[in-house]
Amino acid sequence: MDARKGNIYEILNGNKQFLIPVYQRYYSWDIEQCTRLWNDIVEMQKKGKVGHFVGSIVNIAEQAMPTGVQKYMIIDGQQRMTTLSLLLLALRDYAIKNPDDTTINARRIDNMLLKNEYESGDERYKLLLTETDRDILMRLVEEKPIPDDARSRLLDNYKFFAGKIADKELQPAEVYESIGKLQIVNITLDRSVDDAQAIFESLNSTGKELSESDLIRNYVLMGLEPTEQTYVYEHLWRPMELLFVYETQDSVMDRFFRDYLTMKITRIPKQDRVYEEFKLYHLNCEFGTIRELCQDLLTYAKYYTDMVFKRSSNPSLKSLYEDINDLRMEVSYPFLLKVHNDYVEGIISEDDLKLIIRLCISYVFRRSICDIPTNSLNKTFATLRNEIRPDDYVNSIKAFFVMRDDYKEFPNDDKFTAAFVSRDIYNMRSRNFILSHLENYGNKAPVIIENYTIEHIMPQNSSLSQEWQQMLGANWREVQKNYLHTIGNLTLTAYNSEMSDHPFMVKMDMEGGFKESALRLNAYVVKLTEWNEQRIKERASLLADKAKRIWAYPDMTAVELAPYQTVEKPAERYSLATYDTNVFTKTLFEVLDRRIQNLSPDVKREFKKLYVAYKLDTNFVDIVFQKQRLRISVNMKFSEVIDPNGICRDITDLGRWGNGDVELYMEHTSDVDQIMEIVEQSYRIQADE
Repeated sequence: MDARKGNIYEILNGNKQFLIPVYQRYYSWDIEQCTRLWNDIVEMQKKGKVGHFVGSIVNIAEQAMPTGVQKYMIIDGQQRMTTLSLLLLALRDYAIKNPDDTTINARRIDNMLLKNEYESGDERYKLLLTETDRDILMRLVEEKPIPDDARSRLLDNYKFFAGKIADKELQPAEVYESIGKLQIVNITLDRSVDDAQAIFESLNSTGKELSESDLIRNYVLMGLEPTEQTYVYEHLWRPMELLFVYETQDSVMDRFFRDYLTMKITRIPKQDRVYEEFKLYHLNCEFGTIRELCQDLLTYAKYYTDMVFKRSSNPSLKSLYEDINDLRMEVSYPFLLKVHNDYVEGIISEDDLKLIIRLCISYVFRRSICDIPTNSLNKTFATLRNEIRPDDYVNSIKAFFVMRDDYKEFPNDDKFTAAFVSRDIYNMRSRNFILSHLENYGNKAPVIIENYTIEHIMPQNSSLSQEWQQMLGANWREVQKNYLHTIGNLTLTAYNSEMSDHPFMVKMDMEGGFKESALRLNAYVVKLTEWNEQRIKERASLLADKAKRIWAYPDMTAVELAPYQTVEKPAERYSLATYDTNVFTKTLFEVLDRRIQNLSPDVKREFKKLYVAYKLDTNFVDIVFQKQRLRISVNMKFSEVIDPNGICRDITDLGRWGNGDVELYMEHTSDVDQIMEIVEQSYRIQADE
């Protein structure tokens, strides 16, 4: 490694060329960063400062021909180097347009800092960018016309600097002088000696400048020989990137890599550890080469982006992808990646693929209607692939869902119906999704729900008219309160404002009223002359029957289910009486137990043989009774716990009842606040996951 302090003039001067590798992201600085650089230049000049440090440029020196251009592959610093080149271009062009101002030498900038004067072809340029950025910069250097439809931050930033120079806040010569005062550390690596990837990571260790997918791309491509690097990028990596919509590329690609890893290792990487987990996976994966790994990534990225961006030439699959997005079922992606690949490899049929997707949709939807907490769904889908039996693929998935009677349950028809008819549907995020499916189920000419608004048949106005009060009966207030936002009272109309709070028969007979409606949602309503509690319940029951068919429960015969049923010995039941307690320890327990259970309704308490466990998906804290105190095991790594009061003990690798590496004691009821500070940390880790 050769690290030298210098400036951009020293770095660019000579027969040199700096190349941006194919795997680097596009030029991304915007006006904000350019403004900051310009302000630094102005301040430095006006205050007479002798220098200002602007960062480093890290490059790898490539093998040079004896009489050729010395080339450097930039692995960090392309943004500042490109921006300084744009500023030099703006200065050169000012000098060309203002020949009377002899303080700026345009030819000097052109031939020493922008071009290699005596070279031709690509080697003519000091800086060679990637893909579309390359052509724009070449045109600027050569003073060639820019296409009218060209859009690039290069152009925006060049125009910004040109405008600043024209304004003459500083004289052009002062700008040129100040650029020379900008201090840069130029680090040149030797490919045979220095670990470029390790250096790159240390320069980007904060994770703020680069996304997880940026880091992964550099890790995958940086270590390849130039020929293989170009092949993998052009044939595998770039085609994968193009699958993602540009505006959201980084965020969606980050999610893809996390879900891809979850699918592969059946464990969910932490959000900010995806890059580290990917490196571990690469070291232990089934692929012998980077090319094979990237081919696999491209394959799964196609499945992933089809789901995320609702792409399919198959109308029924496209509709299912739309449902997945409407329900925000991102948690299901790791499992559905596996299922899509098994379909492509011929392990399951297209009908099986659709059936499994519909099962997942029904599972998520029914749970939301039944108001079952969603915090376990990500782990359910992360590990669901482990339940698949290749010789009985679909039934093994159905059986998993049918046999859940815990927090992972798939609500059966009775539970679903009871919740569906009584749930406040109007204030659910998925209300349009629900009404659209109820309307369009089995309809060959689907209605576009966006053309309609939601209508409360019984009005929302708390001061109902006399006609409505008489129709609803003496307990009209209670009827309105209980049924207003439920499915039985909701429909669609294009005449919401006209219907307003009018009486039922006015809504029925008016122009555009229920009688003129062709919507299936109104098929029951148009037959009536009254609207009251009984009619709302009857209609809700009819719609619930349809909902059970749309979001169906897994259909399995006893014979199909039998292989998945195991006869288990009755679990031995434990209670507080199981433990050796006294009045004092019982009091301690009651105080702490109440606080832990108050963390969330999702917290489950289980009496085990040797301790009391509290869990969301798994134990986050356990309590063991001792003679005059409680021993508390917190399920965290000791290195991760924040313990301002010094009450925790490291029990890593020590034998203890309970889970985790953190131990503390409760000896008095006044200890509870400090203890809960520690317990809540473990709870939040599970809740966030």
